[in-house]
Amino acid sequence: MLELKNVGKVFNPGTVNEKKALTAVNLHLAEGDFATIVGSNGAGKSTLFNAIAGAFTPDTGSITLAGQDITFLPDYRRSKFIGRMFQDPLKGTAPHMTIEENLALAFLRASGQTSPFSRISKADRALFAERLAALGLGLEDRMKQPVGLLSGGQRQALTLLMATLVTPKLLLLDEHTAALDPATAEKVLELTKQIVAEHHITCLMITHNMRDALTLGNRTLMMDGGRIVLDIAGPERAGLTVQDLLLRFAKQAGHDLDDDRVLLSNADEA
Repeated sequence: MLELKNVGKVFNPGTVNEKKALTAVNLHLAEGDFATIVGSNGAGKSTLFNAIAGAFTPDTGSITLAGQDITFLPDYRRSKFIGRMFQDPLKGTAPHMTIEENLALAFLRASGQTSPFSRISKADRALFAERLAALGLGLEDRMKQPVGLLSGGQRQALTLLMATLVTPKLLLLDEHTAALDPATAEKVLELTKQIVAEHHITCLMITHNMRDALTLGNRTLMMDGGRIVLDIAGPERAGLTVQDLLLRFAKQAGHDLDDDRVLLSNADEA
């Protein structure tokens, strides 16, 4: 499904600000894989997502999705089949537009209806209401309200729906619950698991919570210095604790994980 081969990226090469963001990254995701990614700040997690989403062209390597080489494909063309969510609930929606209008924009873009004459039908609106109702947040009764009136958790749930309204080939979740309170974050995570499983979506999720990294999906990746240093799945993953994961990271990376945010989030587990 997703294949990265020898992907590398250096920002500001030849200057004092040179930064090797990705170094010879190789990754294969099969259709339906749900992989979580953990790593310190600056490990390359979001940069990896930016490479996959088309925010920049890698200096080396290739990116293939569902058999199509997308290495040089512009980001706006990739957005038709790659869904993405960010940590900030304000990033995924247009606050002055209604819930229905936000869903309509997402639906038209992902379904390839980019003509200025494209219109949302009565059947499309019924689909929006049905999918909103499945979130269990009562948003199906507020379709004419501006998105700016929603809470952060409601906006993230709506953004999740927008990203998957037309089933994407790949879903990128960039710490999409990190800005939410624990109860709301848990609700959005449950919705995520439900939608990903129901539609068999291939998914990559960045998280700072190592317990989630070991329990969500079917694979756990750890990054350090722009490299994937651990890729664990199957029975091997099932028996791991957070402390086991920290020890394996230290062995592979050559140093302990030193991100306070990650360590504090997992203090009770480690």
